[in-house]
Amino acid sequence: MESVNNSAATISANINSIPVLNGTNFKEWKENVMIVLGCMDLDLALRTEKPAALKDTSTLDEKREMERWERSNRMRIMIMKRAIPESFRGTMSDEAGATSFLAELEKRFAKNEKAETSTLLSTLVSMKYKGKGNIREYILEMSHIASKLSALKLILPEELLVYLVLISLPSQFNQFKVSYNCIKEKWSLNEIISHCVQEEERIKQDKTESAHLASTSKGSNKRKIKEAANSGPPRKHHKETKEETKESGCFFCKGTNHKKKNCTK
Repeated sequence: MESVNNSAATISANINSIPVLNGTNFKEWKENVMIVLGCMDLDLALRTEKPAALKDTSTLDEKREMERWERSNRMRIMIMKRAIPESFRGTMSDEAGATSFLAELEKRFAKNEKAETSTLLSTLVSMKYKGKGNIREYILEMSHIASKLSALKLILPEELLVYLVLISLPSQFNQFKVSYNCIKEKWSLNEIISHCVQEEERIKQDKTESAHLASTSKGSNKRKIKEAANSGPPRKHHKETKEETKESGCFFCKGTNHKKKNCTK
């Protein structure tokens, strides 16, 4: 009994793992359906044509094969119907077979490949790295878009993808781009990722050192100005000095040891 319950739970989990079909996920939906049917050994109707109609002379093996195929076909349609919008279930015929059923769904839900190719290509060529985040993840995202284009039969050479990466880098990488253009060898995608990661680390290190140097220089200048202000000569009080000179010397002969009233000249 426990084995039966486990089997039922496994079947339910497999079926529930299939996302509901909508206007944007047909490819993902189809992949999930194929995996689930394969795991449940219900993909016979997909892999083989329907056996010839049974006759009175058909063997036991032929009858069993027909029974297996019909069960696979019936279960496959039931599983697919469960994973499509309810509004479409009544419009799909069960008589055509699972393969025709899937083909009809593809006509209604599959994306327009030309439009998807145009969108992906436009996204790829307009990508710009902002200098923030992780450059490795950024380049891998560009590679992922290129892979999607390849699946749509638009294959971009790796050399072209490398140039698209370089073009999308900000001005901080100008020296890096010039260096690449000056060498004879061409880098692979993995090499451009490795070199870009190293260059980004160098740029970050330079920024840190420049900021530290500017902060240190600013603090040093402030200390010098303060020290100069504190150690400068005292200001002279000119008025007091003149009055002292006038009172302590002779105005007539300019002597310093007597006053005018005592001058003998």
